[in-house]
Amino acid sequence: MTDYLVPLLLLLACVMVLRKKENSHQILLQGAADGLKLLLTLVPTFVLLMTAVTALRASGAVEIIGKSLSPVFRFFGIPPETALLVLIRPFSGSAALAVGAELIAEHGVDSLIGRTVAVMLGSTETTFYTVSVYFGAAGIQKSRYTIPAALIADFTGFFIASLTVRLLM
Repeated sequence: MTDYLVPLLLLLACVMVLRKKENSHQILLQGAADGLKLLLTLVPTFVLLMTAVTALRASGAVEIIGKSLSPVFRFFGIPPETALLVLIRPFSGSAALAVGAELIAEHGVDSLIGRTVAVMLGSTETTFYTVSVYFGAAGIQKSRYTIPAALIADFTGFFIASLTVRLLM
């Protein structure tokens, strides 16, 4: 069914445009132009965000921070091996996926670490990426309480993911 969903939506859009007798070519061009304008406002944020993540990871700062925070992770019942994932997930989904794949390959799919990583990846968000995209698109300059609230939600997701896996394993 999902294979037919996109073509069905496109067909429905074409039928609606033909029924209204509007200039579909002009509407498509206007939509593309608006999309490009939005892209131009978001590209600097993406470049900065990806550069910062790459620099932190390449310098080894993320690993050092992760190792120093391992007692905190143990206190909350979060496996310390997932520290790098927990630290990088709010910044970059692709980097977090790479870290998660490494952890799963190292510890195994059915291990406590492997299952915890899988649940963490599915229950948390790339906070800074999401905030930069949505706030950038809406033209919002100040995030005020958004970032702290989102990071608390992320930590809650990491904690509950660890707890759930331990309880169900």
